[in-house]
Amino acid sequence: MEIQHIYIPSVYTNCYLLCDEESKSFAVIDPGADITADIQQFCQESGYTLRAIFLTHSHYDHIGGVAALRQAFPDVPAYIHPDDTGRYDARIPTSTLGPLTLWRDGDVVPMGNLKVEVIHTPGHTKGSVVLRCQDALFTGDTLFAGTCGRTDFPGGDYGEMMASLKRLGELEGNFRVLPGHESFSTLDQERKTNRYMLQAMGK
Repeated sequence: MEIQHIYIPSVYTNCYLLCDEESKSFAVIDPGADITADIQQFCQESGYTLRAIFLTHSHYDHIGGVAALRQAFPDVPAYIHPDDTGRYDARIPTSTLGPLTLWRDGDVVPMGNLKVEVIHTPGHTKGSVVLRCQDALFTGDTLFAGTCGRTDFPGGDYGEMMASLKRLGELEGNFRVLPGHESFSTLDQERKTNRYMLQAMGK
């Protein structure tokens, strides 16, 4: 597994390429603005094939590049939780993204030879998810380094956020935390220092 990071300055969002070296396949996680040219260049230079678009939630700064990507790669599926379809963000309704593949808590989606587990983590939106693959957690706007996602937008709920953070904090082992914005962290670091996760875990 190889992970490449693309920072999208127009929306201050972290986008990730989850790559499987064995199958030469990759998925784009949270393309918040049009990065089609970057993805096409990556495919040409690496020989990798885009197999999927994974969305942690439906806010515009995480889905803004989906439509353009799907025009360039029309057969690539885009995955989202059903609770985030057609809701929350009128700037880019999910209905404009084309057909969507729905995933739910506990689903395991193959990406080449990798397996991506879906962890439903409502709180920032009703359909927010964290994606676990090997030693990495792609946490979207649920868990950040030192903090958590906002809960004052439509669909947000502080109690649900606390339950989601508790669930993440109780995962066995340490993981890289790769959030939707700002800096990276580890789950052990967040267990020790993140006051929201500490509160959620009753510490």
